[in-house]
Amino acid sequence: MVLGCVRIDKDLSRSVSNELRDIKIKHNLIDQISSNRDHSIFELKWAKISPAKIDYYIDVVNYFFDNENLMFRGVVIPDKTVLDHDAYDQDHDTWYYKMCFRMLEPLIDPDYEHNIYLDIKDTKGEQKRRKLQDVLRNYRHDSIGMIIKRVQQIRSHESEVMQLADLLMGAVCHHNRGLQSSAAKREIIKLVQRRSGKSLCSTTWLRERKFNLLVWDHCAGGSSA
Repeated sequence: MVLGCVRIDKDLSRSVSNELRDIKIKHNLIDQISSNRDHSIFELKWAKISPAKIDYYIDVVNYFFDNENLMFRGVVIPDKTVLDHDAYDQDHDTWYYKMCFRMLEPLIDPDYEHNIYLDIKDTKGEQKRRKLQDVLRNYRHDSIGMIIKRVQQIRSHESEVMQLADLLMGAVCHHNRGLQSSAAKREIIKLVQRRSGKSLCSTTWLRERKFNLLVWDHCAGGSSA
């Protein structure tokens, strides 16, 4: 299991979204008319990687690493089957919020306002959104939302940046699962490893600014180097 996000300054989100759409246009995945809508017809997803589209995915990965305003943070949970919730007096949902908190908290700067967008996954999404917002605000003593302005659910096809996060999470997850079925996906993983200088299966420095990973160790309750 991998949780992940891409961070960007709000003032730059529109220009980055437009540039990501331009890459789709370059590779004939959408047309100019589609790019002028609020969201694109073709959704960038890890699951869609194929030999026919490999050049497009290479361009997207290189765009991420070439753009100094973009940053990825991910949390890798190697094996959920060994979780012992009773030992920590928690249920699975509580553990999930803890993992989301571990992913997001290092990115929260009290000198700035933060808007956090979650991909809509299931019918419990609103409950999870509200709970995560409460947890983050309580930790920062931010009861009126001066730092955590909002935690909002959106659909991934509405956000080019969220689609980018899906691609990077997919690379990390695929590599950690040791899957070898797709040569195209392995090529993208190797590109991410080369551009990031990371193995994708080890915890990075907490202050790593571009490609930041935490590999969670259930025994230690923390990270695994």
